[in-house]
Amino acid sequence: MTKPTPFGQLPDGTPVEVVTLHAGVAEARVITFGAALQSLVLPDRAGHLDDVVLGHDDLSGYVAHRKNFGATVGRVANRIAKGQFTLDGQSYQLPQNNGPNTLHGGPEGFDRRNWRIIDLTSASVTLELTSPDGDQGFPGAVAVRTRYEMQEREGGVRLGITYEGETTAPTPLAMTHHSYFALAGHGSLRDRPSSALEYDLEVPASRYLPTDEHQIPLGPAPVGATPFDFREGRRCASAIRAGALEGYDHCLCLDVGRATLADPVSGRRMRLTTNQQGLQVYTSNAFDGSIAGKSGVLYQPYDAICLEPQAWPNAVNIAADQCPCDVILRPSDTYRSVITLDFDTI
Repeated sequence: MTKPTPFGQLPDGTPVEVVTLHAGVAEARVITFGAALQSLVLPDRAGHLDDVVLGHDDLSGYVAHRKNFGATVGRVANRIAKGQFTLDGQSYQLPQNNGPNTLHGGPEGFDRRNWRIIDLTSASVTLELTSPDGDQGFPGAVAVRTRYEMQEREGGVRLGITYEGETTAPTPLAMTHHSYFALAGHGSLRDRPSSALEYDLEVPASRYLPTDEHQIPLGPAPVGATPFDFREGRRCASAIRAGALEGYDHCLCLDVGRATLADPVSGRRMRLTTNQQGLQVYTSNAFDGSIAGKSGVLYQPYDAICLEPQAWPNAVNIAADQCPCDVILRPSDTYRSVITLDFDTI
């Protein structure tokens, strides 16, 4: 039976634990701080094993730098404009931690909390967190769970991530997973600068969300003839190196809940499926070499790509006839978000 092991202590002395899940030669490590995927070791086409997510070797890095490495993000992923929303006739003001906006649940979102392990096997772990009424300005006491499950499959491995939650009062709840995927392999980052720009990304999304100067959506727009058209597959480098973008940090409106990311050099491929209606694509633009990650690697722009299945950003403030995402959880309902990541090689 898998058992948790120590991963360090928070400044107040609270212990943080790590569990290791196995599926064939693949291995995933999950830490209780942020219910985060700390590492994911997978083979390339030649069978060489390497970690394919960014992060830190010990707890101190996660505490010192809030980059959401592998984290469970909530209560509400992405941005809420001006940190404001109105629910059932009552207005709420949240702490603003991203210019005028509230980002990823506020300054002390779910990624900054130490979760509790409530179920553990050799192939799965379930973690739980209680967020009290008024936490980060949100109404209602919320109980949420994150489950990671590894399964060996023909030709590869599946990592399933499931989020569930209940509330005592109506509240926004829209969670996501925030791994920075480096399919090249962490050990190859120094030799392959900007390697994530060379990945092939395919997303069935005929619309995307243009944003204002504060990265708040202006309303959906067609992807045709834009750098956001991944319907037939493309490399992020084609837009960035042409000068059309400095990097991606945009939400694609999914026609179908899936996406495929592949590294033609290592051969590693990730096929994502989800029940969410948006996919935030982020090419780690903000890295500038100032943060030392695993093995002391100084993370640079385009070292990895985040593919974050989620509700549309600022959905709580978008009219129902313009946005398909109902992010309000009520006491009679259970929130459920499902993300499935199938890894193999090509």
